[in-house]
Order: sequence, then C-alpha cells, then structure tokens
Amino acid sequence: MSDDTKLIDDSPIPDTPVIPNQMQGDAVIQFRCHKDIDCFNACCKNIDIMLTPYDIIRLKNRLGITSTEFLREYTEPFEFGRNSVGGVKYKPKEGTNECQFVTDEGCSVYEDRPTACRYYPVGLLSTRRQDENFDRASYALVTEDHCHGHFEDRKLTIDEYREEQGLEEYDEKGRAWRQLILKVKSAGPAIGNMSKTSLKFFFMACYDVDRLREFVKSEGFNTTYDVDPETMDKILSDDLALLEFGDRLIRQVMYAEESIPLRSDALEQHLSRRGDRESTVHDDMERPSMASYEMPVDGEDEKNK
Repeated sequence: MSDDTKLIDDSPIPDTPVIPNQMQGDAVIQFRCHKDIDCFNACCKNIDIMLTPYDIIRLKNRLGITSTEFLREYTEPFEFGRNSVGGVKYKPKEGTNECQFVTDEGCSVYEDRPTACRYYPVGLLSTRRQDENFDRASYALVTEDHCHGHFEDRKLTIDEYREEQGLEEYDEKGRAWRQLILKVKSAGPAIGNMSKTSLKFFFMACYDVDRLREFVKSEGFNTTYDVDPETMDKILSDDLALLEFGDRLIRQVMYAEESIPLRSDALEQHLSRRGDRESTVHDDMERPSMASYEMPVDGEDEKNK
C-alpha cells in the first residue's frame, strides 16, 4: 500500500466523486461558475453535501433558528464508519436530490454556504500519516459530467480559488473538527464500540451548539466541572467559543485529554444525585447525564426503537 493510499484512507471525507490524485495549493486549475453557464444550479440539484460544525453555526444563524431546529429541518445524520461517530449532511427536498436552498437565481444562502459548496470543484483531503499526530491538507479536482465550468477560459491556482471563495476562515474554524474525526477514525477498534451515550454526546458537542449550551448550564455539568466565570460567560454567549469548548469536552470525556478541571467533590455530588454511593465508576462521573439530549445518531427517535 502506498503512502498516498494510507493518507486517503485516513481522510474524514466520505465517499465522493473525487479522484484522489493529490494536488497542492499552487496547482493550476481551469474553472469558472456563473449564472449564464448552461449547467448553472446543476450541482445543487444532485447533492451529497457534508456539513462541518462551523457550517451549521453559520446557517442556523443565517436562518434565525437554533442548531437543534436546523438539524431536524435541514439535515440528516450518517456514520463515518460502522459503530462510529456521526456526521451531518444536507437533507434534500422531499422526493428529490435537490438542495433545499437552491432557487432559479442560485443559492439563497450563498453568503453562508457550506465549506463543501465553496470548495467545489476542488475536494479537500484532510489526512494524517500513520506515524504522525497532526493532519495535513491536500486537494483533488472533482470532475463530473454535468459541470461545464471546467471548459471556461479562466485559470487560477487552488490557493487563489480558496481565497476567492472565502475558505481560509472556514478551514480555520473547521480544523479542530477535522482533526477530531481523523482521531476517531485512526483509533478504530482500539477503543472498542462506542456506547449510545457516547455517540449522542459526540453528536451534540460537535453539531448542536444550542443544545450544548443548555447542557453546559445544567446542574449535572456544573457540579462536575470547575469552569471559571469568565470562560463560562464566554461560552454561553459566543457560539464559536462554545464550539471550541465542545471539542475540548469531547477529547476529555472520550480520550482522557484533560483540559477542563473537575470539581474536588465531583464524584460525591455525582453519586449523591444517583443515590448510589457504592458506585465508583469514574467514566460515569465524568459524563453528566445525557438523558435530555434527544437528537439520535441514526435519524430515528429513541422512542420508536
């Protein structure tokens, strides 16, 4: 197996039409998309678009709704692997493969369009070698029959295209999540199958920031973790600060990468709430109750299972 194949296998991007011939940012591509091209909107009518946590924040704020509402109305979950953590994709219009936000004039949320839409027809390959503890970015060109933008008379580098599409901000805000997905995928069977609680916890902390905010405000959380007032004020008022905190919380709860201090009496408080002072399961103590979190990983209500 070549090193390139190992890199592609570690990519968090699910199966796509990307041909994994890796390119660097200075590679030159030929592409232009505009309203008068004969394939305008074609890519929006046959979608398979994965959303990053930052995409969800941008879109839910654009629409003036909570992340919970956005997830239920506009997305559908998928698994990155069997018994693995979940991701989120756009849910197409009912009975079609068409994006819910496409109009005859183009994208109705264009200024806040997702990372994948901004990159098209370039694919981002966020990868990690087996002997490295950091990710690296490379690119691949997506070529699909319906897209005629490749025949337009305009050439530019991938880096120039990324700057044009406003991707520096999106890549920066999505980097921690990409690294986390790579971490989960590379751990694989070594950590065993995750419990339903862990899967739901991961989903909430990554994608449902408004539910996460309520979770952080809960008694269970605040009798377990010792978060200073300044940090608490910041994460309760700033979606991006809360998103970063959620990443830290996932790494601490699921991978023992401790960065959030526990209260000295956390175990006693936890056992008191449970009414079970003989239990000493540290894993339960670190993970406050997720019973109120109802967004299922597989898209079905728990009550229907």
